Order: sequence, then structure tokens, then C-alpha cells
Amino acid sequence: MSANTSVFERAFGAFLFDMDGTVLNSIAAAERIWSAWAVRHGVDVEAFLPTIHGARAIDTITRLNLAGVNTQEQAAFITAAEIDDVEGIVEIPGAAAFLNRLPQDRWAMVTSAPRDLALRRMAAAGIAEPAVMITAEDVQAGKPDPAGYLLAAKRLGVEPADCLIFEDAAVGIQAAEAAGAALMIITTTHQHPIETAHATLASYDALRVDVDSNGRLRLQKN
Repeated sequence: MSANTSVFERAFGAFLFDMDGTVLNSIAAAERIWSAWAVRHGVDVEAFLPTIHGARAIDTITRLNLAGVNTQEQAAFITAAEIDDVEGIVEIPGAAAFLNRLPQDRWAMVTSAPRDLALRRMAAAGIAEPAVMITAEDVQAGKPDPAGYLLAAKRLGVEPADCLIFEDAAVGIQAAEAAGAALMIITTTHQHPIETAHATLASYDALRVDVDSNGRLRLQKN
């Protein structure tokens, strides 16, 4: 864990979690599918793969600006393939137990994945479905736009600035910053050390949560 301990010095109204790379690791499955897709469309796989993480499929494909490609059809194709292939998807260490200890009305999932894919991946990783889940279908603009996080805070009845967001990918971190929330960056799936002023975490086993008399959440280090 980083030396930045500010998130341990205050209470939060709610916790908001990204999914892929934050509570579960789906990199192997996602990269299998996107790699095959990129080859079929003549896209440089090595340069392309780092751009897929944290973003909606339709936004990833749109950014490529490929001639003659129907972005909605291709995004649907990718989603269907990802729903079929969940081999190797696992929870980030300690994530399921950590989430299970949180009050249901005090946390939400905010993912760039479509709902059906999100539920499939969470089931594969042993992550319970949350009471509040914002998915690709719920927003007009995906991350790095903060719309998903703002909507999650609204549905939980809290202000974004009263939330702690757990993220891992660059576009998600940008979305969390734009929402005005505090950040905890999960580093489990990072291949290289991240330079950031935000708190960082490799395993949820290093954390516990205390709920105060007002129902507010306080992070504690184990």
C-alpha cells in the first residue's frame, strides 16, 4: 500500500467499484477475444490491446475509425464472445469477502461492460451481484466521462465527493477524478508500477471496513 493514507483519515458515504481489474481479473479472456478480432480487422494487436481496458467496447471500436465497420454490430459481437469465454477469470485477492462485508446500500459497481457480460464475469469470479450496478447501457458516454460514477452516487443517495472509488485503468481513474471523488487504485493486474498521488492497493486482504453509528464507511489497514 502506498504512503498516501488520506483515504484512511476520513469516513465515506459510499464505495464505488470498477469491475475488470478492480474486483476481478478478466485480462486473459478479454485479450484472447480482442486479439482475434484485431487480427481479423488488420489492427496492430500489440499497440491495440493496451487501449481496451476500462472502456466500453463500442468506444474502443469507434476510436479506431475503421472504414466499413458497423461499430454497434462489432461491439455486440465482442460482448457475445466475451460472455461465452470466461475461462481464467478470477477475483482480485480478497475482493469477494471485502464486498460481502459492506452494507448493501453503501456500495455500487460501475463498469464499462454491458450488464449481461458483467453478471457473467462476476459469477465466474464468485462476486455477488450488487444492489446498485451501473453498466454500459446506463450511460450515454463511457469512461473517462464520469457519468457512470455520478449516476451510481445518485442512486445511492450520496454526493460524488462523499465517495471512495476503487479503480485500476487509466480511463477509469480519469472518470473518478472528474467525478470529484477520492480514489483507491488497485494495482494487482498492473505490469508496471504506477506513479500516482492516489492511494494504491494490491490485495483487499490488507483492508477492513468499519461502519460508524451514522452508517458511514471507514477503511482500516489489517
